[in-house]
Amino acid sequence: MAEAVPQHLALPSGLLELCALLGPDRDSLRGPEQVAQRKGVKSLSSLEPEVLSVFVPPFVSKEDGAAAGVNCATLGKPRRRSFRKKRERPKAEPWRGLPGGPRGPDPEDVSVPNGVDLLALPQLCFPGGVCVASEPKEDCVHFLVLTDVCGNRTYGVVAQYYRPLHDEYCFYNGKTHWEVSGPSGGAAGCFIPFAVCVVSRFPYYNALKDCLSCLLTHLKFCKDFEVDNHIKDFAAKLSLIPSPPPGPLHLIFNMKPLQIVFPSRADPESPLIDLDLHLPLLCFRPEKVLQILTCLLTEQRVVFFSSSWALLTLVAECFMVYLHPLQWQHTFVPILSGQMLDFLMAPTSFLMGCHLDHFEEVSKEADGLILINIDSGSIAHLRKEDAAVPDIPLLAAQTFVQRVQTLQLYHELDLAHLCASTDLNEDRASRRAWQQGLNHQIQQITVHLLVSIFRDVKNHLNYEHRVFNSEEFLKTRAPGDQAFYKQVLDTYMFHAFLKARLSRRMDAFAQMDLHTQSEEDRINGTLLSPRRPTIEKMASRKSSSLHAADRRMVVSMPNLQDIVVPELPPRNSSLRKMHTSDCGSSHAVLSVAPKSTHTFKIPEVHFPLVGQCVQAFHADCAAQLTKAMGSLPPESSALLAGFLYLRGLVRLTQGQLLGALLDFQSLYKTDVRIFPADLVQRTVESLSGPERVQAERTPELRRLMSEVMDKPADAPKADDRVKHFELPRTHMQLDDFVKRVQESGIVKDAGTIHRLFAALTVGHEKQIDPETFKDFYNCWKEAEAEAQEVSLPLSVIEHLDKNECVYKLSSSVKTNRGVGKIAMTQKRLFLLTEGRPGYVEISTFRNIAEVRSTTVAFLLLRIPTLKVKMVSKKEVFEANLKNECDLWHLMVKEMCAGKRLADEYKDPQYVQQALTHVLLMDAVVGALQSPGAVYAASKLSYFDKMKNEMPLAVPKTTSETLKHKINPSAGETTPRGVDVLLYTPGHLDPAEKIEDAHPKLWCALDEGKVIVFDASSWTVHQHCFKVGTSKLNCMVMAEQSQVWVGSEDSVIYIINIHSMSCNKQLTDHRSSVTGLVVQDGAQAPREVYSCSMDGTVLAWNVSTLRVTSRFQLPSCGLSSIRLHSDRLWCCTGTSIMLVTTNGFVRQELKINENFTEISTSFLGFQLVPEQEQLWAACAGYGDLYIWSLRDLAQPPQRIHLPDCSEVNCMIRVKKQIWVGGTGLSQGRSKGKIYVVDTERKTVEKELVAHADTVKTLCSAEDRYVLSGSGREEGKIAIWKVE
Repeated sequence: MAEAVPQHLALPSGLLELCALLGPDRDSLRGPEQVAQRKGVKSLSSLEPEVLSVFVPPFVSKEDGAAAGVNCATLGKPRRRSFRKKRERPKAEPWRGLPGGPRGPDPEDVSVPNGVDLLALPQLCFPGGVCVASEPKEDCVHFLVLTDVCGNRTYGVVAQYYRPLHDEYCFYNGKTHWEVSGPSGGAAGCFIPFAVCVVSRFPYYNALKDCLSCLLTHLKFCKDFEVDNHIKDFAAKLSLIPSPPPGPLHLIFNMKPLQIVFPSRADPESPLIDLDLHLPLLCFRPEKVLQILTCLLTEQRVVFFSSSWALLTLVAECFMVYLHPLQWQHTFVPILSGQMLDFLMAPTSFLMGCHLDHFEEVSKEADGLILINIDSGSIAHLRKEDAAVPDIPLLAAQTFVQRVQTLQLYHELDLAHLCASTDLNEDRASRRAWQQGLNHQIQQITVHLLVSIFRDVKNHLNYEHRVFNSEEFLKTRAPGDQAFYKQVLDTYMFHAFLKARLSRRMDAFAQMDLHTQSEEDRINGTLLSPRRPTIEKMASRKSSSLHAADRRMVVSMPNLQDIVVPELPPRNSSLRKMHTSDCGSSHAVLSVAPKSTHTFKIPEVHFPLVGQCVQAFHADCAAQLTKAMGSLPPESSALLAGFLYLRGLVRLTQGQLLGALLDFQSLYKTDVRIFPADLVQRTVESLSGPERVQAERTPELRRLMSEVMDKPADAPKADDRVKHFELPRTHMQLDDFVKRVQESGIVKDAGTIHRLFAALTVGHEKQIDPETFKDFYNCWKEAEAEAQEVSLPLSVIEHLDKNECVYKLSSSVKTNRGVGKIAMTQKRLFLLTEGRPGYVEISTFRNIAEVRSTTVAFLLLRIPTLKVKMVSKKEVFEANLKNECDLWHLMVKEMCAGKRLADEYKDPQYVQQALTHVLLMDAVVGALQSPGAVYAASKLSYFDKMKNEMPLAVPKTTSETLKHKINPSAGETTPRGVDVLLYTPGHLDPAEKIEDAHPKLWCALDEGKVIVFDASSWTVHQHCFKVGTSKLNCMVMAEQSQVWVGSEDSVIYIINIHSMSCNKQLTDHRSSVTGLVVQDGAQAPREVYSCSMDGTVLAWNVSTLRVTSRFQLPSCGLSSIRLHSDRLWCCTGTSIMLVTTNGFVRQELKINENFTEISTSFLGFQLVPEQEQLWAACAGYGDLYIWSLRDLAQPPQRIHLPDCSEVNCMIRVKKQIWVGGTGLSQGRSKGKIYVVDTERKTVEKELVAHADTVKTLCSAEDRYVLSGSGREEGKIAIWKVE
């Protein structure tokens, strides 16, 4: 028999925290006068409820197990885990002294879980009081939410039922006789209410309601003295059911006659949903739902009213789900009994619920409350004079209403064409599946509503310094929405939301934001320059101007006018499902299918519930879980994780600690998100001496134990504060100025801010005073606001590209093409003529040959004039810009230089950076307002000076081969080095959206950051996400849905290509993972080989993620591996070895035998099997060495790479070897690429690739080669292969 689990090892509780039986006080039903009154039912309405019995797990103690082996039927009484009211000890009722308070248990009898207040429980279980009935009433349920002093919630489901009052029995006395106090006829026609309350840590409203429904079928037909035993058996069953982990696995338990389903949450970030989310949509019109959400988002004092106690909690909980991932931070008491109404006088925000009978009383006594009548679907506002609840932003509201009206809220319509089901559980399963789909749709709609409201918040965040610029965010909101946002921004809920955004939490909001953002927003996310409205947006604004009359003025309550939306076909006319396309909405519902779910049926629980029977249940449960895991297909890793988690819990209860730890360790390979770190740590600490020795002999457990025990106990808590941007009040040195500018959101790049500092301090001490910063900041923001208001006529818009933005407009000036304003976009200059607005092309920046600032005589004046000479035209454009001339001269020259750099280096980021310089120049001139302002602004003319100081000409070969450059560090404060690149081809997969099936470029930056580009457009597909915290060394596409990443921290991280999440880890290596290679061919199952610095090589089955073989090389320093002809070539610092897949060394090329006069090591190698050659590079040398595979003992051929000082990486593409490293170009150290022909063994191309060394190379289908540079530049270049 397995050893019992240690007593101090606190296991995660199952579904049941507590089960209680409640009813009227026994003494109130005693005495002759009471018996007489029983026939006058009205006098019994004043009965007080109390706790009659309490049942708390565990129901079987360790001692039961020892006794169970003797005789299950004749066991002695175990240690009690239940409490029953005792008539022999009336004095031991300490709660009697409280006015109106119920009686409670003796603290010695039972240990009540934290958060469950037995004093308040009777009032909550009988919120309307104990009402005696003259005839039987239907059983009913309602739901409770209990909150302890720490804010932790537990959930209660209460089932009330009625039993006739008999003279000869006491319902809860547990005995078969009671003194008779009246006529033998009893109290016919007198029915007493009792309640069974189940308390759980999980909101299983529907499941526990079903469980209690099953229990009541037994209680109705049992004798009075048997009730306690039935409830105890019921509670014992529930206590054995574990809570399912997040994921697709739901649990089924047979409660007879119903099959009870306990759903899991979809993922660790999602709420557990076991209720019907469409209930509020049946009670309220969509416009009213929006008003209620507004009240919650602005943290009002909200009170729900209903004649149904059940609806109070269910509707309130639905609104909590609607708010997800935002969370209500205040008091949440969805049910108040009549004695608790004084809670409504609390001055702070709250959400509470009362019976409709108290509506008038509350409305007269309370002030500042939002009163919501669920039964009538109405809202009233008892407001103070200065209080007003604003409306939700108009566009978001209209979209929400339209989408809600497309929902099918009536299950009967889906059943109309089906035959009636003859199987109760089959019918319930069908309804459950329908509800699950509807819940998913509603969640998608409500999350999209939140994204529509708060999407632009991210544009005003500074992640490095955790700053939110609330003032600037408010300025970007529509006038009619200002009141809403002002109130929301001051709430605790929004503050917590900001924390999550600044921590880059990938919750439902972030995922919806990512999936619904436009292509323009996705591209703008990588731009360095400030955002401006594009021509496409201007055009859309023009087309929507017809609806300007619909712009909403601020509507205040209590009138609560409904939001005006475009007229839609009425849903109630047919009650049929409508599609978004039917209602003419341009905002289609995001079509995200609900994740598929699976069920596991928990074995039957056999009674009597003694140790041996419980052990048999656990053994049966573990066996069933093992069997279920054995039948899973390899791709069902999330489902496997749920089975492993549950089996780990079961093994812990069995005392099999090592088996449990092995199951939990396997979660790394299946779904690390549900890994129970705290439980594993407590389990490791609980291991006995022999168990610890055995664990140390198991490699997987040894690694797990070292991670758990080496983890610092008091790790410093990450700073999650949110700061609001404030203008500085003291003088700033350079470092403080850099921080302040980054916090303001103006620009992030430290180098650009250094140049800005130099511009603002020209002729002054090298510090900036608060007034200068304020003037500069205001000028920048004013220019930003003016750009948002630019409105071009349609006749002008049609001449411009849809992604162009107007960044600068001059004042109205005279030119040789007419009078008007000069406009600057990122691509061109044009004249916006006055009078009848028109478009006159001046020139694109690429076509400008010369820009001069001169003066033209006019009468006695010399007017400053800008002259622009074009390459393709003889005519010179002249504009009398007067005092703006010098600034425009600087700006146009900087844009021309940036465009030239962009063309030379195939890098559009130069144009974006030039735009930033231009806008900073404008703000500097506006802020300084001095004769030297233009000279100060010239400090920002970076690219124009670069053009004059150094030749821009890129070598012809480089220019012809280079196709494009991208910057994975865009938006960062400093560039990041590119450590690894991986190209994955595009393919259509059922699990992917069409736009996600494009080829992708995976880029590993320092500190474990990965960014993914769409390789068809070179735009960001997935912004930076973390893969561990250490440097990443290698990446490989193991199969169509997986990318494996090897890290310095010895872990292989597995990224799901579809979800862009990293939920799996392989932890079998003991040192830095340096190489990954996939087995070629169509072998099944596919294998991946990995190597680590300590010389370990592992072979992995991709489907099962299990190690199929392992071996250890004799030398350390293993840096890379290649697979050819089922043999592994392994490169260590001192040798290159040919090894069989079993680890036998067949050949070895030792470096000290070939380089006797110099000290070096192998840096990397490539195989050229067609010519039976091995090409290698050595550390510190700019040469390539070629050995014949026929005889590695022969001296190598040497190919000199001109002007190469160091080789870092090399790859084979077609019949070429591409070598990346560092070399000299025009006397400066640059990142260079050498293209070597493998047949002629000559350097065909010498490419000047980067400003910093080339760190990594990868091939894209042998058509392109991509190179990544060091952190000085941090860019990726795309090269054409010939």
